[in-house]
Amino acid sequence: MTVGRRQGAGASAHFGSSGGDSAAGLHALPRPVAVVVGAGGVLGAAHVGVGYALEQRGFVPDMIIGTSVGALNGAIAAAHPDRAAPWLDHVWTQLRRREVYPLGCLSSRASIFTDRGLRRLIARAELPSRIEQLTVPFTAVAMDLVSGAPALLDHGDLESALLASAAIPGMLPPVDRAGRTLVDGGVVAYVPVLAARQAGAASVVVVATGPESAPLRPVNPRRRAGAIAARAGLLLLHHQIERDLREVSQHIPTVVLPTGIEAWPAPWDFGHSQRMISTASRTAGRFLDGLRIDGPGLYRADDTAVPSAGPGEASTSSERRVGL
Repeated sequence: MTVGRRQGAGASAHFGSSGGDSAAGLHALPRPVAVVVGAGGVLGAAHVGVGYALEQRGFVPDMIIGTSVGALNGAIAAAHPDRAAPWLDHVWTQLRRREVYPLGCLSSRASIFTDRGLRRLIARAELPSRIEQLTVPFTAVAMDLVSGAPALLDHGDLESALLASAAIPGMLPPVDRAGRTLVDGGVVAYVPVLAARQAGAASVVVVATGPESAPLRPVNPRRRAGAIAARAGLLLLHHQIERDLREVSQHIPTVVLPTGIEAWPAPWDFGHSQRMISTASRTAGRFLDGLRIDGPGLYRADDTAVPSAGPGEASTSSERRVGL
């Protein structure tokens, strides 16, 4: 089977057009195709680079599912499916911490930061007022703070859906919407592939960022509280992502686009956006140019694609090939 393979980053990113044959893998995906845009905060700049690679190849999904910062980026892509990347590029390369997480006095003690910055970003994005008015069908994923269940927001007010999906617990205020108290969807669906399948997707293209989305190296953290907590959180997210990817890829083609980023910035540091955009654009583009689809399975750059084992077939070789 010919598939996308891991390829290193070469020269500077080029945002020109690409030949039609190079997109054969994308066009071979069964419809409807969902683009799933994961969480990641400041790492959401990498989404923009992957967006360039998809737009260059003339790819427009049938639906977009986003969590947290992925919901904001995804909503803009759903509003402007053929020209979102340049607009997002400008926003991300100019963005600073105080614009997203402004300190201020709240009427309650629900969060450290206000959501004024996010509201301003949403207002500047030229989005419609309702989710149903977006060009591409869109779902923002949040979490119900009472039940812990995912909240799939696919209709109604768009601004409140995006604010809810990005409401990091304790950092940004929860959102009351339709009688529910909602917070960041990344808590329960960091990469919302299950929501995509629930929405009826026949194949999935995953835009995920951060070290938790890649195979983890065995690391013995320093014996300090911060390092231990960070490692435990990374493992928790990694296992959630892998579990959900495995579940969905048993049934439909699930393509995880690489970003090629190995040096990750601090959570508040927006100064590396241009580097992440450029690296992700060329890395995802090279992967897409070698992508070939052959039925359900997990297709990603850490190794060859892994077709799902059929009834009664052994799966140990497939598990080995994706680095388990």
